[in-house]
Amino acid sequence: MKTFVLLALSLVVAVAYARPGAQYTDKWDHINVDEILESQRLLRGYVDCLLDKGRCTPDGKALKETLPDALEHDCSKCTEKQKASSDKVIRHLINKQPDYWKELSAKYDPNNIYQDKYKDKIEEVKSKN
Repeated sequence: MKTFVLLALSLVVAVAYARPGAQYTDKWDHINVDEILESQRLLRGYVDCLLDKGRCTPDGKALKETLPDALEHDCSKCTEKQKASSDKVIRHLINKQPDYWKELSAKYDPNNIYQDKYKDKIEEVKSKN
C-alpha cells in the first residue's frame, strides 16, 4: 500500500510539472521585493543563497531551483508579478549592485548565453539610470 501511495504521489507531481504552459507557483508572489532590495542584509542573504555561500530561506530555495529554467525559457512560466519583480531586481543589480550582478552572472551565465540573449533588455535597463 505504501508503495502504491508513493507511486501515485510521484505521478501527480510529475504530471503537475510536465504540463505544457504551466506557470511557476505564485506562492511567493506576495514577497516585498522593494524591502529586500533596500536592505543590504536581506539582499546579501538572497545573493549568498543563490551563490551557494549561505543558507537559503524557503523562498530563496524556490528561487534557486527555478532560476535556471526561467533564464532558459525567457520566464515563460512566470506570473506577471514574477516578471515585474525580476525586471525590478535586474535593474537594481545592474545599476546599484554591479558586484552582485557580476557574481550571479558568473554562476548562472558563465558563457554569457543569457546576457547575449537579453542584451537589448540589459542595455535598456542600464540606460534608464
